[in-house]
Amino acid sequence: MIEIIESAFLTSAPTIRLAPENDFQNEIAFMARSNTGKSSLLNTLTQRKSLAKVSSTPGKTRLINYFDVIFMDRESGEKSSAILVDLPGFGYAKVAKSLKSDWESNLTNFISERKQIRVFVHLIDCRHPDLEIDASVAQYLSEICTEDQHILQVYTKIDKLNQKELSVLKNRFPNALMISNSKRKGVDKIVSVLYGMLKGGNEGGSE
Repeated sequence: MIEIIESAFLTSAPTIRLAPENDFQNEIAFMARSNTGKSSLLNTLTQRKSLAKVSSTPGKTRLINYFDVIFMDRESGEKSSAILVDLPGFGYAKVAKSLKSDWESNLTNFISERKQIRVFVHLIDCRHPDLEIDASVAQYLSEICTEDQHILQVYTKIDKLNQKELSVLKNRFPNALMISNSKRKGVDKIVSVLYGMLKGGNEGGSE
């Protein structure tokens, strides 16, 4: 079993120019439309209730937040360090247009230029799997992703679906990872897949 056994806030930065120095390609960048459960997932993955702040106002967080974590393989005892990167939520309608433009420009630059990123985790609300903005993000990631990077799509909030709706979603996206933070469903699988990607593999759930 793979677990994240240690986690700590590292720093915040508004742009890539102020991002922390890092000599390794061991960063996992989490991105999502606002109010998709990104901060809650980070807290669930790290087993910390308030590592990432869950805002009551979607779109409020505008900084890129960094967290040091330690993965551990319980069977072998092997440990691996990584950095979780919490990117601001994109596409929130109530953000002023001028701010939204600057904000998303900074995110685009960060995503394409930050070569320390090993994995891009794109979270999608399972109740809205066909939004144009998520399709655009997926397309952009496929265009800028290098051979030594991975894309992981994760559908969140599956506890909000009934059994029939969940079956339809699974039939449409049979290889996708699906999670519920509140029920902790699928969380162990994500930790395992991320660990494999950091170690150089290409486990299930990536594109």
